[in-house]
Amino acid sequence: MDWQDDRCTIAEIKERLKHFNQERDWEQYHGPRNLAMALSVEAGELLELFLWCKDDGPQPAVASREERVAEEAADVLICLLNFCTQSKIDLSAAVAKKIEKNAQKYPVEKVFGRMEKHDEYEDDSSVQR
Repeated sequence: MDWQDDRCTIAEIKERLKHFNQERDWEQYHGPRNLAMALSVEAGELLELFLWCKDDGPQPAVASREERVAEEAADVLICLLNFCTQSKIDLSAAVAKKIEKNAQKYPVEKVFGRMEKHDEYEDDSSVQR
């Protein structure tokens, strides 16, 4: 398999992870609760690499952390995909549904270039593209 974003499907990654976990008998630990907690921990480890970075400075602040950023991002995805497998979530379908829901909550003509949440912006027809 060619492990590049433009050549590898989510299903292929999930299948590889399933095989990896079965080889090690780790599925016994992969209940949704534990995987949700692991996802939070891994996201925290990714976030930690950016702690104390200046907004206008390099991200991450220490160049030697760049490889670790990729590793932690991979850990986040691995935990998320394991969670989706155990919870029987079709991630691609869930993403498509969420994008459509967000499109309804955040219509371009009302929110273009704005940062407020859907319940914070006023109906301001002066916002233009």
